[in-house]
Amino acid sequence: MRGRVHRFIAGMGGIALAATFGVACSGSGETGSGSGETGGSIADDYDLKPDSTMQQAGGGPVAQISVGSKNFFAEQEILGHITVEALSAAGAEVEDKTGLGDTETVRASLLSGGIDLYWEYTATGATIHLALPDVPNDPQALYETVAKTDRKENGIEWLDPISADNSYAIAVREEVSDPSSDQYDKDLANVQSISDLARLVKQQPQKATICVGPEFEQRADALHAVESTYGFRFPEENVLGYPVSTVYRAVDNGKECNFGSVFRTSGYLSALGLTMLDDDRGAFPPYSPSLTVRSDVLENYPDLEPLIDDIASRLDDKTLRALNKKVEVDHEAPQAVASEWLESEGLVE
Repeated sequence: MRGRVHRFIAGMGGIALAATFGVACSGSGETGSGSGETGGSIADDYDLKPDSTMQQAGGGPVAQISVGSKNFFAEQEILGHITVEALSAAGAEVEDKTGLGDTETVRASLLSGGIDLYWEYTATGATIHLALPDVPNDPQALYETVAKTDRKENGIEWLDPISADNSYAIAVREEVSDPSSDQYDKDLANVQSISDLARLVKQQPQKATICVGPEFEQRADALHAVESTYGFRFPEENVLGYPVSTVYRAVDNGKECNFGSVFRTSGYLSALGLTMLDDDRGAFPPYSPSLTVRSDVLENYPDLEPLIDDIASRLDDKTLRALNKKVEVDHEAPQAVASEWLESEGLVE
């Protein structure tokens, strides 16, 4: 913990907050597709039905697969619901525990057997769960290191990752760089990298205000990484805590903060016209989404890995941004977005 105490702002006057989890409405527009080949449906190609010959430790057949997810941003809910529906289509008895809690809560549940699997990010695994001393900046090298270490130390398997990078970033609204805008600010317009932001903090700290999501201030791979890599520290009063969805609108509005912590695959970035600063010294490692699952579960369900590999191969940065936008900006429910995507890929009927 940094020792900073900030107010956690649930809402702001004058800003219409996006309902991250709302009533589903009909969506439109293409979500794009990854590199997966279109084959038969999940029901035709995979079999995850409980096997009465497989016994639980306490007796009786293996009953169900429990799917978890984090609860503070749309992508986790979408991936969680995609997994719930895909496993169900393959015949599994699925317990839906999506939206379970924060990163530490969900990981602890996986280790203890409270859930069987959830989508995690490679850099989170390396820096938070495994505390690796050296974190590779190459996505494949990072994945292989995390997968090998977690399997050996904890019996946790990392399946093939999605070809995407949902790393943290710091963003600023585009209007500050537009001379025709009433929000134009020459000093802010000159901040195009985190190195530039470091100089702003030292030279004009009153303009270096930043809104951050619930975990960004505490995690070793977030604000700590930025300040240690670039050699500066935000004034305590400049760091304001917000719900994740509210950060983007606070930056766009510009009344509470000029900068904000964001996720690279968020649908808010393009919808609100936010520009990510160049991480020119590489404070943020790659965050490739990978399904983490206990080894015993993978052994009990041989078709689980090829099914998830099939799904992962169809997703990429572009697709995730489009899916996230449906929830974050268009207010569709994550479950509805997940179902629509699975149907569009011909994986479920």
